[in-house]
Amino acid sequence: MYEVQVLVANNNTDLLIKQAREFDPDAVVIADKSKYPILKESLSDIPVKVYAGNEAIEQIVALDNVDIVLTAMVGFSGLLPTIRALEAGKTVALANKETLVVGGHIIKQVMLQHSASIIPVDSEHSAIFQCLRGETSSSIHKLILTASGGPFRGKNLQFLEKASPSEALNHPNWKMGNKVTIDSASLMNKGLEVIEAHWLFGVPGNQIEVIIHPQSVIHSLVEFKDGSVKAQLGVPNMRIPIQYALDFPQRSFSSKNRFSFTDYPEFTFEKPDLTTFRNLEIAYECLKKGGNAPCVMNAANEVAVELFLNNRISFTGISNLIEETLSKVEFINNPDLKECLETDNISRKISFELSKNIK
Repeated sequence: MYEVQVLVANNNTDLLIKQAREFDPDAVVIADKSKYPILKESLSDIPVKVYAGNEAIEQIVALDNVDIVLTAMVGFSGLLPTIRALEAGKTVALANKETLVVGGHIIKQVMLQHSASIIPVDSEHSAIFQCLRGETSSSIHKLILTASGGPFRGKNLQFLEKASPSEALNHPNWKMGNKVTIDSASLMNKGLEVIEAHWLFGVPGNQIEVIIHPQSVIHSLVEFKDGSVKAQLGVPNMRIPIQYALDFPQRSFSSKNRFSFTDYPEFTFEKPDLTTFRNLEIAYECLKKGGNAPCVMNAANEVAVELFLNNRISFTGISNLIEETLSKVEFINNPDLKECLETDNISRKISFELSKNIK
């Protein structure tokens, strides 16, 4: 049985109001401060505390009556709230891969210092987490992350150069927000997941493989030193990894999400096209380089995706802008939190300026 203590939203006041009335939390937070008055007024008839702003989010995750924090914020914005929750000794159900991409070394240190833990919620990392139960890290030969291939699987560069935002948002299997859906189309989402897997499971990049699996039923696999392979399967639905994280280490019965092999008579697999979809290769290179390179890449990607969605650059311009930004931002070998924040800020500014000459 779960009891919702806090609900947080970015700017969707309508949904936050609806959920506050349904789940009766102790408090709600809206990140967009301009939405505070309407939220406060709309909930004035029920006993719920109302806060606004990013600082409020960082503070509220550390409340004594909170046991587990599900972080599903998009992009770099999830870093500080996740750190604050871990510093408070909370269990974090992590659905914000960018947190580990930009500050994995910091997160690991905070976890050790405060005896906190992370349970992965991304379907791929939840699958690996489940496959590794009862196993030792020394028995791992490699991790295999599956990818659907997104809406542009099999397309060439000529097609991608003219691809529209509406085409890129037409994902065949998953219903996700705009940013994650574009990342899926460019394979950056899988690149981010490679870096996340490195920090979650302590496996180097050269032992993390990506394979295209269009059916999105095998969520990821682990190959062990003896040649055996474990896989976690399920319908392409986020309910299972979310429920698993909240119930861990138990499993609760669910009448939904039932899988049948007869519904999926064929599984297919392909190698990713790293020449056409350069973002995945860029992510591997940034993981190998280390330091603040993944942070620069992430910031540039967030800017590039927003520009693409607003028809300011082309789909292929996303990779171009990321590579240009990486070449312009100063490399820091072992950045602390302040330097990560500064890297993110500087990278965004540089990306925006460079975008004026990116097609």
